[in-house]
Amino acid sequence: MAENKVILEIKNLCKVYEGKDVSVKALTDVSLTVYQGETVGIVGESGCGKTTLGRCVVRGIDATGGEVLFHTEEDGVIDFLHTTREQMKKYRRDIQMIFQDPYASLDPRMTVFDIISEPLRYNTKLGKREIEQAVDRIAEQVGLNKAFLRRYPHAFSGGQRQRIGIARSLILQPKVVVCDEAVSALDVSIQAQIINLLEDLQKEYHLTYLFISHALSVVRHISDRVMVMYLGRMVEFAETEELYSNPLHPYTKALLSAAPQPDPDAVIDRIVLEGEVPNPASPPSGCHFHPRCAYRTERCAREFPPMTERDGHFVACWNCMDCKLQEKQI
Repeated sequence: MAENKVILEIKNLCKVYEGKDVSVKALTDVSLTVYQGETVGIVGESGCGKTTLGRCVVRGIDATGGEVLFHTEEDGVIDFLHTTREQMKKYRRDIQMIFQDPYASLDPRMTVFDIISEPLRYNTKLGKREIEQAVDRIAEQVGLNKAFLRRYPHAFSGGQRQRIGIARSLILQPKVVVCDEAVSALDVSIQAQIINLLEDLQKEYHLTYLFISHALSVVRHISDRVMVMYLGRMVEFAETEELYSNPLHPYTKALLSAAPQPDPDAVIDRIVLEGEVPNPASPPSGCHFHPRCAYRTERCAREFPPMTERDGHFVACWNCMDCKLQEKQI
């Protein structure tokens, strides 16, 4: 479980991709506080900005605006987006990323040993023998046979390649790990193994996870709190069981109703949304969700609702200002 110590703050994060004739707002004013040792799940449809958020946090891409504040014991609060090159190099090792595709993210020309040891060679002054020992240790922890370290990525299954990616991300002993669809490309049985591995490593290293996923059941299992995104904005945020048992935003309700149920006899109240996902290059006015929402009013089309909170449950919806929605047939 998470402690009450803040390790990461994301404030009003924005990302705009500028084209020749169009600009796309991938992120708009996303704010989030993450506590040490917790797992924050991030869910939403494809194109809602989940991966962009993760990559901005690790500065894989540069955000257009906002702040990513990393709380350190040595230097206090460091803003990753506005820090010096030396500070960024010093603290980059503390925030790592596990990528979605366990094959495309591994260099096919490098051996597994070279892939896992590369972060140590660039970020530490360890000798050859110390690097070998560190790689052997992390390989054993993630369930990789040390006899296979001299092989190339193509020789491994998807689950084994994901273990390689996890080993590479954890070799520097980071404090925060962004897991970008870390299990989506894997079979269900392999997903369970990787999730269990991530949970074991979190306990051992006291890691903090930002867990990006489409798999709502996986997010519910692994997360302490869950953030729901729609078209580049956060629309709801709450503790996991609170959000799953008491979703407030109409989009969250529809999203959860679409999740497959393991019980074949379960009665599912499926909510079918109207229309298509809006074009992020030309988003709707006001609340971006209003063209597909059965609860929309004229105000929804004019103004984007502020994020309101009650007992740790945050939601951005004009109809949820009192944390209640009128029952209406969709």
